[in-house]
Amino acid sequence: MEQTIAAGIAVAVFLVTYAMIISERVHRTVAALFGAAVVLFLGIVPWEALPEHLDLDTLFLLIGMMIIVNTSKESGLFEFIAIKTAKFARGSPMKVLLLFSVVTAVISSVLDNVTTVLLLTPMLLYITRLMDINPVPFLLAEVFASNIGGTATLIGDPPNIMIGSAAGLSFNEFLFNMGPIALVDLFTSLGIIYLVYRKAMKISDAKRDKILSTLGELDEADAIRDYSLFKKSVAVILGVVMLFFIHDRLGIEPAVVALTGASVLLLWSGMDPEEILEKVEWTAIFFFMGLFILVGALVETGIIDGVARWILGYIGNTGEALIIITWFSAVSSAIVDNIPLTAAMIPLIKAMGSSMNVYPLWWALSLGACLGGNGTAIGASANVVVIGIASREGVRITFMDFLKVGLVIMFVTVAIGLGLLWIRYIGV
Repeated sequence: MEQTIAAGIAVAVFLVTYAMIISERVHRTVAALFGAAVVLFLGIVPWEALPEHLDLDTLFLLIGMMIIVNTSKESGLFEFIAIKTAKFARGSPMKVLLLFSVVTAVISSVLDNVTTVLLLTPMLLYITRLMDINPVPFLLAEVFASNIGGTATLIGDPPNIMIGSAAGLSFNEFLFNMGPIALVDLFTSLGIIYLVYRKAMKISDAKRDKILSTLGELDEADAIRDYSLFKKSVAVILGVVMLFFIHDRLGIEPAVVALTGASVLLLWSGMDPEEILEKVEWTAIFFFMGLFILVGALVETGIIDGVARWILGYIGNTGEALIIITWFSAVSSAIVDNIPLTAAMIPLIKAMGSSMNVYPLWWALSLGACLGGNGTAIGASANVVVIGIASREGVRITFMDFLKVGLVIMFVTVAIGLGLLWIRYIGV
């Protein structure tokens, strides 16, 4: 098939699929799989190139952590932690929001975002049920905090790992440059969430007394349904977290760590694998597969690379580049996966090194690629996973529900980050 025709079809299929996802008339997984089937059937994505685009690291990491979480859940582990947290918050919705957001951001800075939300979302849903409050603002805050926290470090988000490797940037350089931005953006996003959902944050004195009374009657130890499984789950999760910290030194991929932990816990616990595997978010897994293939079609036809080169063709100096790269990567990452986008931008930024200082541009790319995911419900893996878990628990967050808050969060936090980078590297 001629390259121009293939590119046109790839763009058309992507836009139609995206329209179906936004309209919600077709389930997002069905829409993504249908679009993927079209580009595969037409040969736009060659079958032999499929493993390159499926991002098996992400898929297997998701599956492994979902197995660990669902097995651990049977012990009562998350209810135990949830009751502890609710008691610490003393029945205050705002304290719950703040506490969980900070914890999510910190964990996401050293662990994969998806792993973080897989561990924390069940707890958050349990707490909001316990307190009888609307879970939506808390779930949205968790998503935003996860994506913002992942921006802070070299290992917090896949684009940062790619950027650090390509530019030779250290862990401390990332922490020093992106850490302060993430901190400011985290509390800014919490302020926006509070303004949008402030009515849900306020409860009457009578309701607070009822919550405190209910919490006082609860003993977190009673939440443990299987003490043996509880201990095994804690041991495996701690082991997996430790391996995540040192996996690069051992030469082991995070996905391998997750799958190893999942298999060890299943074997050690003696749980029925069919029962556990039925609870894996397979709709989210297949949605990612479809989305990866669709983006793969844009990569194969040169669309992503071509658009990036076209945008960067208008750049004349480091200041202009800082603005354009930040906003282009942010808006693009809200629509397409940030991994292939980052892969397309890295060689272009390197090529600009002959005419300008590109050091600030690596931080611009990190800022846009990581925070752009907050813009839409499918902008980041953590978004899809949280919405999927919430849906299974009867909490519905539509594409438009997310968009109304997500776009504001994205534009405000990216603008703040860009402003701080500009002051530091360009001047007032």
